[in-house]
Order: sequence, then structure tokens, then C-alpha cells
Amino acid sequence: MTDHPAPAPAPADPRLLPDVSALRVGVLGGTGEQGRGLARRLALAGHDVIIGSRDAGRAAQSAADLGHGVTGLANEDCARAADIVIVAVPWEGHATLLASLREALAGKVVVDCVNPLGFDKQGAYALKVDEGSAAEQAAGILTDSRVVAAFHHISAVLLLDESVDSIDTDIIVLGDDREATDTVQALAARISGMRGVFGGRLRNAGQVEGLTANLISMNRRYKAHAGIRITDV
Repeated sequence: MTDHPAPAPAPADPRLLPDVSALRVGVLGGTGEQGRGLARRLALAGHDVIIGSRDAGRAAQSAADLGHGVTGLANEDCARAADIVIVAVPWEGHATLLASLREALAGKVVVDCVNPLGFDKQGAYALKVDEGSAAEQAAGILTDSRVVAAFHHISAVLLLDESVDSIDTDIIVLGDDREATDTVQALAARISGMRGVFGGRLRNAGQVEGLTANLISMNRRYKAHAGIRITDV
């Protein structure tokens, strides 16, 4: 009798994503426009959202201004209390903050949406990052966390605009852990109008972060709030 190898399992359907509705979301840099905007949209989607700041009082005030059940804590308390943490801090303080929170963020999915950009008379441009990208820098610091790159190309103006009910854009999600990227894709889809699309390994995050400079140029030229849509997916 000849033994035949078992058939290979069918690949997982990339469109089947986990239920993330119960996740408590922390937003580091939650007093800045991008962080506040993401916090607001995720709270509107039904998530328990905590914003973090170096100053707990400032975080609490910003949370009260946002409403929708958002709370504010110091950065370390925010990192410890959340199930998944979004990093939306200025590039200049990125490495220092993450190094200080290494233990608090251990074991968590950390979503880095920081864009290392410079500005001069010619407009926005991508900065060179020794590690390749802000997300790769985060992964090098947070060795006990699962770092995912996402939420780079959303206008903070739209996120905070109360007259805008749905934001028509795709979120490019990059990472080396399938469970973590699926989780972040599902989280993006919780915001009305958004869709999370896997965009490759974390090593490809640099060009995604840098594309933000192109979008800023588009917005300035056309007086718009340009986003990204991926076709045929």
C-alpha cells in the first residue's frame, strides 16, 4: 500500500478578519491632531479609547474635549491599560518615547503611524531613517512587541471634521506577523469608509511613510484631503 502525502491546507482567505470590536485602543500622542482624530473615529466606532500624553492632565483635558467616552492618561498608564496601541507622536520624540515604554508595551500589538518628514520652501520631503523607516525603528526598540505600520495617509482635518461621517480611503498595513496585521486591518475597517489592505513586510514601510510627502503636495496643489485607494483587491 502506497502512502500519499496529505493535501496542503487551503490558504487563509485574506478577506476574513478577526472580530476586534472589544479591543481597548490606546493612542500615544493622542493630544496631537492625528492622534485625536484617530481616537475620535475609533470611539465613534464603539471602541474604548484612551489617549496618552507626557502630561496626564493635558491628556484628560483633550479626552474631555473629544467626548464619546474617550479617557486620558499619562503615556505609560495608557500603554499598560490598552489592548492595542497606536503611536502617533512627532518623529523627533519617537525613539525616546518608545524606549521609555518598552516594558509597558511588551506583548502588545503596536501600530506605528509616524511619518518622518522634513519641510522646506519646496514643501514636504521624506527624511532618511537609519533603520529604514519609523516602523522598523519601533520594531528594533520594542523587541517584545508586535509592530505594525498603518494609518499613515489619513487627513487629520477629515478625522476631526464632525460634518464628515465616512472617510473614503484604504489603510496600507505592513508587518511581519499575520495575526497582528489581520488585527490592524480589522481595526481600520471599524472606521466608516476605511478598509485595511495588507501591503507587505515591515521592511517595506519606508516608502509608505514617505508617500505622505507626495500626498501633502497633492493637497496643497488641489486644496484637497487626498487619500489612497487600492484597485482590484
